[in-house]
Amino acid sequence: MLNNFVCVTCGVQYQESESPPHSCKICEDERQYVGWKGQRWTTLDEMKSQGYANVLQTMEPNLTSVRTIPDFGIGQRAFLVQTQHGNLLWDCVSYIDEKAIAAVRRLGGISAIAISHPHYYSTIVEWSESFDNAPIYVHSADRHWITRPSSNIMFWNEETVTPLSGLTLIRLGGHFPGGTVLFWPEGASGKGVVLSGDILQVVMDRRWVSFMYSYPNLIPLPQSTVEDMAGRMRRYGYDRLYGAFEGREILSQADEAVQRSARRYVQHLQATTPPITIQT
Repeated sequence: MLNNFVCVTCGVQYQESESPPHSCKICEDERQYVGWKGQRWTTLDEMKSQGYANVLQTMEPNLTSVRTIPDFGIGQRAFLVQTQHGNLLWDCVSYIDEKAIAAVRRLGGISAIAISHPHYYSTIVEWSESFDNAPIYVHSADRHWITRPSSNIMFWNEETVTPLSGLTLIRLGGHFPGGTVLFWPEGASGKGVVLSGDILQVVMDRRWVSFMYSYPNLIPLPQSTVEDMAGRMRRYGYDRLYGAFEGREILSQADEAVQRSARRYVQHLQATTPPITIQT
């Protein structure tokens, strides 16, 4: 029997096969990891039998988060951005069922999908096919990470692209070469919103963000990359920034927080520490 197997550790779905893949290329990359119990696989049917569900939460007018409970894979949330020109699903969660589809349809459905980076590819093709083959925007710099090919995937090469009128995808790079954030100028009552995945990671002290090559393995980015990312973000005015995980958002002066965070990051990269003298 053919199945689209889903990696338990990262939540990314693979193309149809009779048996699970030997390994998950997303998890074997040094930015991610193979779970401590080894490579494990599941399917959407198995997840349904295990009691997974998606919870939708209104974050502000025309912005709804989608989160799977209990946590699965990396545990990220997706966002539905409602506009006059259709709705965009930003990033994705692995679990999808009829209840989730119906709930999203009540909000106007999905006209396009955009993904920040490969760790959140999850079941993007399932979501696309459930909403009239909505186009999936993935930066071409990351196309070799696609694990379930589909004609619905739209690879873009530019530094910015407009998936729906009034929404801009910005390639920042960093965590992945095609790392992308979404700029929504009408959000926050017209003050502007950025949805950042973890390309810009809102940290526990929510006055700040961070920039990393690998978050779980704590591999930093070089100074030049962080400065380039901050420079690209200076072109946009936004008051709020929503990160990938529940509660990780900056609700005011987010543009200043990103620039301040970049400066702090660079200062620590440049800092020198005096040698430690051990008394014997």
